[in-house]
Amino acid sequence: MKTETAQPPLLRNSPGLSHGRAVWLMVAVTLMWSIAGVVTRHLEHARSFEVTFWRSFFTLLALLVILPAVQGRAVLATLRGGGRALWISGLCWSVMFTAFMVAIMLMPVANVLVTMAVGPLLTALFAWAFIGHRIAPRTWGAIALAGLGIAWMYGSQMAGLPIVGTLVALCVPLAAAVNWTVVQHSQRHGHAVDLMPAVLIGAVLSSMATLPLAWPFQATGHDLALLALLGLVQLAIPCVLAVRCGRVLKAPELALLGLLEVIFGILLAWLGAGERPAPAVLTGGALVIGALVFNELLGWKEQK
Repeated sequence: MKTETAQPPLLRNSPGLSHGRAVWLMVAVTLMWSIAGVVTRHLEHARSFEVTFWRSFFTLLALLVILPAVQGRAVLATLRGGGRALWISGLCWSVMFTAFMVAIMLMPVANVLVTMAVGPLLTALFAWAFIGHRIAPRTWGAIALAGLGIAWMYGSQMAGLPIVGTLVALCVPLAAAVNWTVVQHSQRHGHAVDLMPAVLIGAVLSSMATLPLAWPFQATGHDLALLALLGLVQLAIPCVLAVRCGRVLKAPELALLGLLEVIFGILLAWLGAGERPAPAVLTGGALVIGALVFNELLGWKEQK
């Protein structure tokens, strides 16, 4: 995630982030990410693409303030000279932003979050297929177990879930896998991709793509306040903080801590909106999360 330009003064002069603080900061990030489901369940009139548009639009406004404050003029230089990989990464972010909110409006929160959790394993498959990364036997086992969990979750609920919602939810981990693979391929060839401007590009593209589909607007003032909360607190701030944590934490640590979003999100939707997950979701989710935890813990041990 390190850029080719010098660090901006704010980051260079700020005290270094210790490992312990990075862990707790990442826990806070996952808690902020997890509020999307419960907040959207309290919207009054905004639906589907309008929800997606306003969240991306408010994210864009927030990033236009946050990124110059963090990176200074370097963010403009990165946007101008970031190259093809930066814009592909931004496109992937836009798909994730858009597909996640549309899926949340179509399906139970728990189903969407468990589906997203397979992202690290899909990433391993993409990296193996397209850039030659080796997949350890433990990861192949985790992929098989997670696939079984997803099949169990959706197979047991197939009659009650919209196929479109399932396909849209799958777009999130697929776009994340493409994003990571493109970034890694670019770094291998000496062109680091700064993910902060990529997130900004994603917010711009998502806003532009969903604006025509969001019209005519139906959101009330109450809805706009909640969607502004999502744009700032659920997306803009945690994405910037996650990039910061990624400079300190190893990939297995980030993957393990990222699973807290699934747990937090399901609990918040259950307690805050009365959306109780189905037994099949809990069983399938346990298989997926168990596979990820097992794989990442072994990977962490190997790195040590």
